[in-house]
Amino acid sequence: MKCHISKIAVLVVVSLLSVKVSAKTILYTMPEENAEHEGTWLQWPHNHLYGPYYKDDVESTWIAMAGALQSGEKVHIIVYDATEQSNVISVLTNAGVPLGNIDFFIHQTDDVWVCDNGPMFVYDESDELVILDWGFNGWGGDTPYSLCDVIPYSISQDLSLPWVDLSAMVLEGGAIEHDGNGTMMATRSSITHPSRNPALSEAQIEEYITTNMGITKFIWLDGLYGSEITDMHIDGVMKFADDSTIVTMNNADLLYWELTQPDIDILYAATNAENEPYNFVYIPLTQNNVVTEYGTNLGYKGSYANYYIANTVVLVPVYDDPNDSVVLGIIQGIYPNRAVIGIDVRNLYEYGGMVHCVTQQQPVDLSSAGFAEEPAVALQLSQNYPNPFNDFTSISYTVDEISVVSLDIYNLAGQRVDTIVHPIAFSGNNSVTLYADNLQNGLFFYTLTVNGRITASRRMIVIE
Repeated sequence: MKCHISKIAVLVVVSLLSVKVSAKTILYTMPEENAEHEGTWLQWPHNHLYGPYYKDDVESTWIAMAGALQSGEKVHIIVYDATEQSNVISVLTNAGVPLGNIDFFIHQTDDVWVCDNGPMFVYDESDELVILDWGFNGWGGDTPYSLCDVIPYSISQDLSLPWVDLSAMVLEGGAIEHDGNGTMMATRSSITHPSRNPALSEAQIEEYITTNMGITKFIWLDGLYGSEITDMHIDGVMKFADDSTIVTMNNADLLYWELTQPDIDILYAATNAENEPYNFVYIPLTQNNVVTEYGTNLGYKGSYANYYIANTVVLVPVYDDPNDSVVLGIIQGIYPNRAVIGIDVRNLYEYGGMVHCVTQQQPVDLSSAGFAEEPAVALQLSQNYPNPFNDFTSISYTVDEISVVSLDIYNLAGQRVDTIVHPIAFSGNNSVTLYADNLQNGLFFYTLTVNGRITASRRMIVIE
């Protein structure tokens, strides 16, 4: 099925080759990742590039992501053909993932890295959504890319959104991190290197990005060309949690990641567009080298910085490593109103990526009545008591009007394991009892949905 929007924009083709701009010209602005989404885009894995075992190796990661995302926003899945669409519907259904918030778009792709090759959504001066189509050349010609390169244009046609042709400059989504307030961090090795943009100076590259994304301050690290296929994308190194906070690693782990000491010093000294220093939160690498589910020791550690912020959840790469729980706890503290969910990426990591690499956000259309903000329902979701618990626990919540309420219980893989529905929840205090009969020991998240909108999340622990 196709995505329906209530206000259809006229397809507009804009080529920056024919527009002369100054460094201060801003045509479009890109909201930060933690701003409200209409949905998330995924390119589903297939076997057309890597052979008959690739999809079986990595598909569980996509099932977990779709399951975790669909309860809080649309999930737009790009599939290779109609046969693949039927297969994906079947595996999601068998995994217990509801399909009501999932739709499909049939386009051939080379690979799965939609963050790098997919559409980048920005706002124009009227707050209408526009799709940017940067050039994509397979990370400097390292892999086939012709099918993925046309995905942004194809999606612009599917959604009837304006399309901006920026093919004169190569830019991958994972190569940039921005704070939503005008500051961007990136490595030169993945943007300004001749394998990407041999005809453009750094000043010209900044001019493109300022004009089309609203970035006014650039923090450049040199990076390391050839360290891996992306040439050190910034999204494996650090994350803007918001416009005042950077999540990254300690000095020793950044050196292990092959960042140079001068680059580390620049990162730690970063200031925002108002020259105010950022707050820093440090997360470790994995304690051990990553071993795939089928037993291959990759010989290197994994980064948790490559996580994805969605409306109601934060998807964090995990590796069956002792540091998984440590990092999940740290990141949960950064996002108290979102459920932090670990996504097993061990097999995908062998192919060069993690969670952020295979996701791309679509912001809400601020100009469209179809995405108008619904009136908020005043509420409070309390921590369950007792917690931890073994037999049963009580969960209380408050709403200020008669509502349809459900409490959904999710495990760390993003799978919904239980649901408690209140068809009629009366104004004021309400309470439900959750029994642990169907829950194994471990960490779970529960989310409160009021009149069809997820509004709050908390975590709980089941013990023997």
